[in-house]
Amino acid sequence: MTKKRVDFVNFHKSTAIVSVPVLALILTVSLLAVVVMNRRPQAASGNKVSSGDRSGISPSDVSSAEPEPLHVTSSATLSVTGDIIVHAPMLTAAYDKKTKTYDFTNYFSYLTPYVSASDYAVANLETTLRGTDGGDKYRGYPCFNTPDAIADALKKAGFDMLLTANNHTYDSGMKGLTRTLDVLNDKGFDHIGTLRKAGDKRYLVREVNGIHIGMTCYTYETSAKNSAKKSLNGIPLSAEAGALVDSFRYTKLDAFYEELAARLAEMKNEGAEVNVLFIHWGTEYQLVPNQYQKKMAQAICDMGFDVIVGGHPHVIQPATLLTSKKDPAHKTFCLYSTGNAVSNQRKERSTLKTGHTEDGCLLQVTFRKFSDGRVVVADTDLLPTWVNLRTDKKTGKKVYEILPLDKTKDWKKSFGVNDSTTYLMEKSYNRTVKLTGEGIGQAQQHYRTAAKEILSDSDHGKA
Repeated sequence: MTKKRVDFVNFHKSTAIVSVPVLALILTVSLLAVVVMNRRPQAASGNKVSSGDRSGISPSDVSSAEPEPLHVTSSATLSVTGDIIVHAPMLTAAYDKKTKTYDFTNYFSYLTPYVSASDYAVANLETTLRGTDGGDKYRGYPCFNTPDAIADALKKAGFDMLLTANNHTYDSGMKGLTRTLDVLNDKGFDHIGTLRKAGDKRYLVREVNGIHIGMTCYTYETSAKNSAKKSLNGIPLSAEAGALVDSFRYTKLDAFYEELAARLAEMKNEGAEVNVLFIHWGTEYQLVPNQYQKKMAQAICDMGFDVIVGGHPHVIQPATLLTSKKDPAHKTFCLYSTGNAVSNQRKERSTLKTGHTEDGCLLQVTFRKFSDGRVVVADTDLLPTWVNLRTDKKTGKKVYEILPLDKTKDWKKSFGVNDSTTYLMEKSYNRTVKLTGEGIGQAQQHYRTAAKEILSDSDHGKA
């Protein structure tokens, strides 16, 4: 119920001459009126009291209206896809001999509407952009150097941030490490995981629709147990380069936890209201997380992170909802691996003959802010994707396409594919749902229910 406003009006002194008895009578009546007015719980609208007699009335008693009911003030969606890997056959497919240029736009043509619909979109750039100055060549596995055009295609698709900490970060040396960031800066990308120079910030707090999201990114090292040097993909890093990469060792996890906890505190101090860790970890081609991943995920949950998104295995791994051992009220959503967004790791070429290396996803996490300032994870969802490799009938060239397996769409009509391709898409969809469906469903139920209960509890509190 809206409170009625108490108006204060000053009375002016009368200049009339009044006899003493009459004056006494007036004073007595006035005193009684004041006592009655002060005993009333609330003055009716339009009643007036003397400005010189406000005892018992504080500013907090004077309000034009009750506070608004608790409500959602803003919402932000964070979308994340997996590894962007450009193997040698993909370089050939993207090259135009006439213009002597590369074009990777077709990779993302069908995915673009979903990426662009997100408020903030992220992908893992698992390659370097060293360029070809000084006689360098573009190359695929095992040491990647991809044309800058891949960044153009990702930007056109609607991605906002690229992750640069992974086991291929140092594939083309110090120049590749730093030039990659120069290119991303030039094209307007956010990026985390590696630094351009010592002293740069190692995390990002990005305001998205009024919600401040803290994000940081780490990769595992391949260093020998007692080596003082960092090593990625079996390549030792110089001391200078090592200082520019956020990484951890499985053999020194306590040191990693200490560093990560300090990082989380920094992000919160800068205003982060929810916090996300992107991490390159796990065992390649394994469909389930290993013991290190499980142990680390729980420790990161206990630390207070809200979301963990993993990569590196090149296959999708399960999603799960973790409960903090330190604070049982705190939950952390974890997708152990996003799989490959795009690569040439085909079933017929891979040692894994199940097709899982062709599968990817676009994970979506929804954050919600309430009018009391609370920010929560309100929902999770996952769109399975599959990399279609076909031959263009006109040019005879190979074409790689990420196909979003949206069950609300007519796949044959949307993508112009035949029955055999649709069959492969269906198998991919089923593989991904089998791995992630239970975890995503559990997270959805928890977050959606919790978000409703926040509003419901507020309504009950008013009753």
